[in-house]
Amino acid sequence: MSLSTKERATFQSWARARSQPQRLVQRAQIILMAAEQMENQDIAGRLSISRPTVLLWRQRFLVLRTAGLEKDAPRPGRIPRIAGAKVTAIMEATLHRKPPNATHWSTRTMAKAQDVSEATVRRIWQRHNLKPHLVETFKLSRDPRFVEKLVDIVGLYLNPPDKALVLCVDEKSQIQALDRTQPGLPMKPGRCGTTTRDYKRYGTTTLFAALNMLDGKVIGDCMPQHRHQEFIRFLKRVDTETPVELELHLIVDNYGTHKHPRVNSWLKRHPRLHLHFTPTSSSLAEPGRARQPTIAWGNR
Repeated sequence: MSLSTKERATFQSWARARSQPQRLVQRAQIILMAAEQMENQDIAGRLSISRPTVLLWRQRFLVLRTAGLEKDAPRPGRIPRIAGAKVTAIMEATLHRKPPNATHWSTRTMAKAQDVSEATVRRIWQRHNLKPHLVETFKLSRDPRFVEKLVDIVGLYLNPPDKALVLCVDEKSQIQALDRTQPGLPMKPGRCGTTTRDYKRYGTTTLFAALNMLDGKVIGDCMPQHRHQEFIRFLKRVDTETPVELELHLIVDNYGTHKHPRVNSWLKRHPRLHLHFTPTSSSLAEPGRARQPTIAWGNR
């Protein structure tokens, strides 16, 4: 058995390595000893393994060279009890049909329809990454200026102007303002902190937030309503809490408050603030999926 210079160097490094799996070390030693013209019986005695094992890895190396030693040979495994035709039928029903009197398949309804066990259906769905109980929503924007707005916003993220801050602005409305009826008890050894299960309602509030894309700082404020007056008040706060020598580029969605005539008039008197609108149907945060006040675009 002859080895190339590269193969010999590879096997010698495997044989000396302490971090390599033991099986690779042993296989490298087999091939190195075989290259020194040692007999199979002598190699087996030196490594305390069986002669068929030595013969197996010598043959694997002769056929596949180094790649044959890195992975074990594929094993036949158990004969599947579920025929391929049945798997195809379950896949076809899952992808193209719906059960009677139901919106989607469950493992039980599919198992009953295909006359298999529920565990079988579950394994097939997991193997093919099928989740009939999950539905994701989408909407295609019909904004005629979609490309123009997309290029504008992506350009702000990837290549912001010099001496300017890019702020991602959004609002979270209808946040419940709740307060517990009694003060909670602090945590102590053997017991977690406690709070009363009943609470008082104090109406709702709206969170206004601006995420600084440079350092991740958030300028936020809570206000009782969600009108253009509150938006102008928030813009004033953003104006006062940012360095005056920098231009401000605010990325906002298409909520009507942001385009109110009084907002436009205020922006004309404060020329360092510039609003950039996302394409229609491409809001900063998806209300149906946001479980807490977040700015979705600012985290991307």
